[in-house]
Amino acid sequence: MSDPAYLLVADDREYLVEPGTEFGTDLGVLEVPADVAAGDTVETHLGTPFEVRALRGPDLFTHLDRTGAPMMPRDIGLVVGLTGAAAGDRVLDAGTGTGILAVHLGRIGASVTTYEIDPDFADVARENVATAGVADHVTVHTGDVTDELSELAAGEPFDVVTLDTGDAPDVVERAPDLLVGGGFLAVYSPFVEGARDAVEAAEAAGLESVTTRETIQREMEFTDRGSRPSTAGVGHTGYLVVARAP
Repeated sequence: MSDPAYLLVADDREYLVEPGTEFGTDLGVLEVPADVAAGDTVETHLGTPFEVRALRGPDLFTHLDRTGAPMMPRDIGLVVGLTGAAAGDRVLDAGTGTGILAVHLGRIGASVTTYEIDPDFADVARENVATAGVADHVTVHTGDVTDELSELAAGEPFDVVTLDTGDAPDVVERAPDLLVGGGFLAVYSPFVEGARDAVEAAEAAGLESVTTRETIQREMEFTDRGSRPSTAGVGHTGYLVVARAP
């Protein structure tokens, strides 16, 4: 696995840092040793200590560069939980965005081949993959996965296929050729029409156990007056279609 970045934490401040770098803060200049490790303490030139922490999943979502509309942590959790993605699995991903899902899959030990049609997004995704320390597990291609389906289908099948693209139904049609027997497909769509199109494509392709879920979550508030769901927002992000190859 490639060398990851770390978090440097002091009070309410958090900085994502690369080993062997130097940067300034309002608490002083930090020189990060090349051999820094989680659990170390690094002091600024003014003597302010920062704790070095390993990156965890929530830290990645907070600190990695994000553009567009990436999957939220709850969406990623559902994808992993409902597909059973695990270490050693081969995953085909399309609609990389800036790589948030691909990075999380790489961190659990899956081997991810991902396609992003926007060159700028793909470049950011590669940087995020390196920052997360999963460059050995995640390969980011710039291009449209639909142009590569015949070649991909002719190769070793995938255990999981994850899609977050407008043309997902075109890939879903080929899912039986891309997946191992019993392998899982997961399609994320911000709109219910996209989910419906994916369901129809999955059923037409002969996939099994086709289900659709709205991904929604509410935080709770606990006060002296009582406890209730937060009124800040409903927490809707999108729809997740999951199916299985026969």
